This record gives sequence, C-alpha cells and structure tokens, in this order.
Amino acid sequence: MLVDSHCHLEYPDLASEIDAVMARAKAAGVGACLSIGTKLETFAKVRETATRFDNVWCSVGVHPHEAEAELLHDATPLIERTHDPKVIGIGETGLDYFYDHSPREKQTANFRAHIDAARRTGLPLIVHTRDADDDTIAILREEMAAGAFTGVLHCFTGTKMLADAALDLGFYISASGIITFKKSEALRAVFKDVPLERLLVETDAPYLAPVPHRGKPNEPSFVVHTAAALAEVKGVTIDELAGITTENFFRLFSKASRPT
Repeated sequence: MLVDSHCHLEYPDLASEIDAVMARAKAAGVGACLSIGTKLETFAKVRETATRFDNVWCSVGVHPHEAEAELLHDATPLIERTHDPKVIGIGETGLDYFYDHSPREKQTANFRAHIDAARRTGLPLIVHTRDADDDTIAILREEMAAGAFTGVLHCFTGTKMLADAALDLGFYISASGIITFKKSEALRAVFKDVPLERLLVETDAPYLAPVPHRGKPNEPSFVVHTAAALAEVKGVTIDELAGITTENFFRLFSKASRPT
C-alpha cells in the first residue's frame, strides 16, 4: 500500500471525475490520500471530498500565494476547523519567494499563525517552501524553540542545507514527481541522504505529474512512479519503500486511522 500524502482532490481536473480517480488509485495500490487545503474560502469543498471516502483525509490552511487575500491575525480560524475528524494536518503554509504572489511579510505572518495552530492542536504542519530556504529555516528554528510541533516539507526541491535543518527539527521530507525528472540529479542526491524513516511520497496532483506521465494532469495513482524512483535512489524495493513511507505517514498524521 502507498499513501499519496499531498494532493488537491477538489481541483477541477480531479473533482470532475473523482470516483474514477479514486478507483484508479485503488487499482494502483494507493490506499489513502491526504487532500490539502489552500484557502479557507474553499475548505468546505476540500472537506466534502474527504468525507466521501473512508481513505481520504484533509488539511486546513492558507497557501502562501493566498496570504494577502486571506491574512490570518491569529490561529483561531485554523484551529476551529480542526475539530472535524477528517482534518489531520495544518497547511499548506510557508514561504514562496519564487512567485511572490503575496507580500513576504504577510506570508511570514500566516506561516507563524499556522505554526501556532500546529503547536496548539498537535497536528502536523505541512510546509511549502520555494526559493526561501534561509527564512524557512530561521522561522522553523525560532518557532520550535518557543514550543515543539511536528511537520513535513512537502514537494521538497530545496538544498541539502534545508533538508538537514528540517531533519534536525524532527520533520519529514516528501518526494513528488519532480524526483523522476531527468534534470533532477541534484535533488535525487539530497534524497539519498534522507533517512528512510523520515520519507513520504506525494503527487501534488493535479500538478507535477511524474515520468512517464509528465505534461498530463497528475492524479494519486501516479504516485507509484515517484515511489519507484525514490526506491531506486534509496536502494530498496518498491514494496519496501511503500511499507516504510506508509508507516511514516500514519506515524506523522496520527489522527488518521489506517483504512481496513
């Protein structure tokens, strides 16, 4: 069994054929999915999709791109939504200096509000970081010193410095389809040094479809290709990689119950 630890099932490419998407995931051996919140405005749709399937959970969060439109003054709007049994994580949140769709100070404010919610609820933080390694590390270290929390760097594309800092803080690191791309040699080298017990796999569907589906809409069933590439990097079989990353997922997202 594999777990797609980060996807967006309410996005139109997937929502329009959600039953077929989930059937293909099951046929591929993908036994669970975590559908990620990116806006409070659309959280109801994220939750609605999760409630339709026993093996789908969701998170609540405001993507850094949306920080200006949905600026959080505190963690309350996030915490209120975590009382739902389907909500097992906080985010995605973080810093995106590649696009800078929202002012950096507002991204930072939202990032800290999400961390506060993760700390107060005990739910894992789901971090998006792009071209912001130094500030991401600094904020995570500062906030961890103020009180412990857990989390994952999703769709990891950063440096070994960022990976090592996250691991030192007890975080997990998630591989996406990018690890299958021909020009991702440096990324594969970083993942080679990440301990197996700290790895997750994801699609970030409908984005970033792995080889051999690159350029097509991504979906949870395609996580098998990411898992195969990661297994090769780590020198284990795909069955071993699947078992380890699934155990890691349910250890980190402990609010989720393993589907029977």
